[in-house]
Amino acid sequence: MNPAERIVAACQHRPYDRVPTYHASFSSRIASIILGREAYVGGGVQQWREAVALWNGPEAHAEFLERSLRDAVDLGTILDLDMVRVAYWREPEKPAKRIDEFTFFYGDPDGKWRVMRYDPRTELYQMVDHSPHYNDDLDLLDKEVECMELAVQEYGPTPESFPEISRALTAYRGFRAVPLWGVSIGIPYGSRAWMEAVVLRPDLVERLLDVQVERARKTIQAAAPLGVRVVLGGMDLANNQGPMYSPDVFRKLVLPRLKQIVEFCHQFEMYYFFASDGNLWPIADDVFPVVDGYYEIDRRAGMDLRKLRERFPHLTLVGNISSHTLHLGTREEVIEETLSCINAARELGSIVVGCSNLIVSETPEENLFAMLDTLETYR
Repeated sequence: MNPAERIVAACQHRPYDRVPTYHASFSSRIASIILGREAYVGGGVQQWREAVALWNGPEAHAEFLERSLRDAVDLGTILDLDMVRVAYWREPEKPAKRIDEFTFFYGDPDGKWRVMRYDPRTELYQMVDHSPHYNDDLDLLDKEVECMELAVQEYGPTPESFPEISRALTAYRGFRAVPLWGVSIGIPYGSRAWMEAVVLRPDLVERLLDVQVERARKTIQAAAPLGVRVVLGGMDLANNQGPMYSPDVFRKLVLPRLKQIVEFCHQFEMYYFFASDGNLWPIADDVFPVVDGYYEIDRRAGMDLRKLRERFPHLTLVGNISSHTLHLGTREEVIEETLSCINAARELGSIVVGCSNLIVSETPEENLFAMLDTLETYR
């Protein structure tokens, strides 16, 4: 079997010759250790790099995009991953002002604006200042949704709209699986305004979710000719205690639209994988019978491979090595956790093993290679 075939076998609940692997995300520092050069992958660091590139002009931005794709593809090759993430976080809006080396101003000084700052140690690019009521004004959501509805009407992707996927598939010559990402569905729980809207303006929430469904349909249909089999979707909605909004809200507002997206994927022989950090057990019997796979499986929130397989035998499972263990655990704990995932994958099938979320920049090298060496030896 080649890597792409292993991923399809995991989706179709057929045996695989080796345990398939996929890591959700690499920080730039960790990827740089693996590649032996500065790696253009990661979270906030990539957003800051794109801000710098946009500030420096079209040629610099084109170079940023090229280096980002090259490094993501090379990571998949060097680590012999079965499925590879080939695009990382973006910040495609050009800043209005550069304040200092790590800080940019976005937006209109007389209207809506924000200030973003990059921290080289953590590789986070975070908002440090903003205009009043930037993300928490319920009264502004009507206009926001209206703009989204107009935008999705004009959204007309084609296969050429996914250059990272098509170029990565060409580079790998079909040898590795490359997923379609970003086919999200959910309520933006990081926004106080949207949490208020769940109670006070559910009509706006429904309109937002309908926009997400329409955008997903267009995206899936446009990407289908590329031969993509796995669609990565979902949306963060939980912490370690459970969902950030009630299971009843999920069932009434989100679930019917999630079903529409999954059914549309199946029309094109694609498998829809749902992701969220946190404890999803309160909605497990709602979401998991509907979707084909589950990734970003949060071990520390109680999401366990064996319990999930026992309760949902049809579900393809991805991840379950914890970023927290890699970052703060001992070498022995990393090896134990990695082996537990490998053993579950061998015994139960339809499991793709890897780090469930970002391998953070401060992860010790010893722990990184403990995981990678254990995977290579025992998978």
